[in-house]
Amino acid sequence: MTIKPYTKAITGMNPRSDYERIAYLLTFHCFPWDMEKALEFALFRTFAVPSVSRLLLATGEFVNRTQKRYDDTELILYEILENGMDSVRGQAAIARMNAMHGRFKISNEEYLYVLSTFIFEPIRWMDQWGWRPFTPIEKEAILINYQELAKRMGIREVPDSLDSFEAFNVAYERAHFSFDPANKIIGNKTLELLLGFYLPGKLMRLGRPIAYCLMDSRLRQAMGYPHPPGLLVFLVKVAMKVRALVTGWIPEPGKPVLGTKRKRSSYPKGYTIEALGTNTPGK
Repeated sequence: MTIKPYTKAITGMNPRSDYERIAYLLTFHCFPWDMEKALEFALFRTFAVPSVSRLLLATGEFVNRTQKRYDDTELILYEILENGMDSVRGQAAIARMNAMHGRFKISNEEYLYVLSTFIFEPIRWMDQWGWRPFTPIEKEAILINYQELAKRMGIREVPDSLDSFEAFNVAYERAHFSFDPANKIIGNKTLELLLGFYLPGKLMRLGRPIAYCLMDSRLRQAMGYPHPPGLLVFLVKVAMKVRALVTGWIPEPGKPVLGTKRKRSSYPKGYTIEALGTNTPGK
């Protein structure tokens, strides 16, 4: 198999100076579908932490405006990834995110955990489901990219290496993952939304067990989800491996698959960064 052009370009980059460019290429050229799914699961993992799911339930956002809350989260993240943290739009998106978060009592440890999921879920997803795993250069770039974002968010005590950050991620989940009714309420609403991208309402119940197959047992337990049948787990793994094999032979998209250009029902006429999210709790 020949090396794909954007993958090849990354091999000549320096993760300490080119981390934003590398993150851009991975997200919008090398792995557009995989990165979106990995980041969806990164967000989903935070729902297994009762303090997070209870806060989301209290605001009413993920229950009453699931599609909008999902779009707002994606658009803010994509504005930063597409334009760069120090661009005008990148700075506006970070400011909007900080303003929204600043209205709630969120511990530094919770911020660190959420940040860690955006680093390690894509890495783990590519290891298991991607058409290739990330290279050491790419992993380091992802780490540095989110370390730099953490500075702009005022997050403290950020681990300085992949190993130490992953150790924090694993230890945090062991200590904080536990079932709470709020986990399942928020998770079900989000899962319904994500499955709705692929399935009509009548087939939704058939899609749930497939989604469970992509979750590890610790996550399923904390969300109150059943363990899927072994045969289904096997079939989903085979299907995902076949997809990865086929994707490996398909050329990378020459035009970036930008998340901000996707049509979104929450914003049929477009959006402004300042209007993303909520201005008051529960509104």
